[in-house]
Amino acid sequence: MRYASNTSFIITVLVSLALCGCDKKSEASAAAAASAAAAAPAASDHDDHAHAGVTPGSYEDWCGEHQVPESMCTRCNPSLVAAFKATGDWCEEHGLPESQCKICNPGLEIERPPRPEKATQ
Repeated sequence: MRYASNTSFIITVLVSLALCGCDKKSEASAAAAASAAAAAPAASDHDDHAHAGVTPGSYEDWCGEHQVPESMCTRCNPSLVAAFKATGDWCEEHGLPESQCKICNPGLEIERPPRPEKATQ
C-alpha cells in the first residue's frame, strides 16, 4: 500500500511540474505576443520612415532612424545594396554606402531637403 501511495505522490508531483512548465511557456508566449503587438503599431506609424509613394529626394523621403533619404537607405531596404556596390559606392568595412559612411568620412553631412513651404519663400 505504501508503494502505491509513493507512486501516486511522484506522479502527482511530475504532473504538477509539467503543468507549471506549460504555464510558464504559455506566459512567455503571451508576453512575446504582447511585445510583438506593441511593436507592430510603432513600426507602422511611420514617424521615422517615409510613407510609400513619396517622391525620392523630397522632404518626405527621409529615414529618421538612419538620417538618410529613405529611397537610399540600405539598412531599411537591403535590396538597394547591389546598386550601390555596382556603382562602386560601398564601404565593405561598415556595410553601407561610402556616400553615407560617416565613420570613414567624419565630415560628411547628409541634410534632409527643406520643407516645401520653406523652399518656395
